[in-house]
Amino acid sequence: MDRTELLHKISTFPLIASVLAEHLWSGAFPSIFKGQGIEVDEVRHYQRGDDIRTIDWNVSARFGTPYVKRYREEREMQVFLVLDCSASMYCGSVPISRYDQALLCASLIAFSANQAGQSLGALFFDRAITHIFPPQKGRAHIMAIISRALSIKTKPGGSDLGTALAGLGRLLKQRALVVVISDFLSVHWEPELGNLCRKHDVIALRIQDPLDRDMAGMGLISLEDPETRLAYQVPASFPSFCAAWSAWHEQQYRSCQGSCRTSGAAFMNISTADDAPAQLIRFFGNRGIPRHRRPRKSYRIGP
Repeated sequence: MDRTELLHKISTFPLIASVLAEHLWSGAFPSIFKGQGIEVDEVRHYQRGDDIRTIDWNVSARFGTPYVKRYREEREMQVFLVLDCSASMYCGSVPISRYDQALLCASLIAFSANQAGQSLGALFFDRAITHIFPPQKGRAHIMAIISRALSIKTKPGGSDLGTALAGLGRLLKQRALVVVISDFLSVHWEPELGNLCRKHDVIALRIQDPLDRDMAGMGLISLEDPETRLAYQVPASFPSFCAAWSAWHEQQYRSCQGSCRTSGAAFMNISTADDAPAQLIRFFGNRGIPRHRRPRKSYRIGP
């Protein structure tokens, strides 16, 4: 997809951003307001039915009667996009490349954050961090990020997701929603993702091509590694080769999904053949559905 087509598609996103913004900021992200995202507002006397975990034991001991903490949510959040610009993102078997799909997802999330009044920052990386946009508000800032993303030229070489995540961790000074958009074809990024998840709410958007899952019946085809420029001819007409190809990519998918969930990051897999807005709205909407939990034991203090 060329620059004109991408810009035309992106130009429609402000019209639908409000739908995604509603899912993002109206309760669909309960974990974003936990921990450092909530500040103590005041203390008051314990009342029957209050959660025992909110008791302020220091104040209670001082006055000889139980007190509980009341909290104030900080709805002002930073949104930070981490965009993979490495060479492997620029290939694909359909008219839209992995990078095109990543940019569409990033643009829609950016406009949704703006619709909700949140500040937006961005970090681009390949083998190293290439561009950093400090968090700001406003459509002009979003368009500056998109314009820069469209002007990037692919370079040979791999990607270093771990370095990008470590750099972002040092950069962020307050709790943020971090959206990592990549094919995750990198190594040793898992520890840095875990470190980031300890302080921030992280979403991993893994971009995939349909050819990663199935190339059966395509005959003898030529493939090129975009990062090393090595060319190969592969027998896609051989069932054994196609099975091994699909199995390897399935293992990569499962490994990435498992690492993200172990770290505490939400995981989404999106294909270049998918409709990005529909998939994102469905994903963020489903995050707002409470999962079944066992009922907690109840505790009572006092008569």
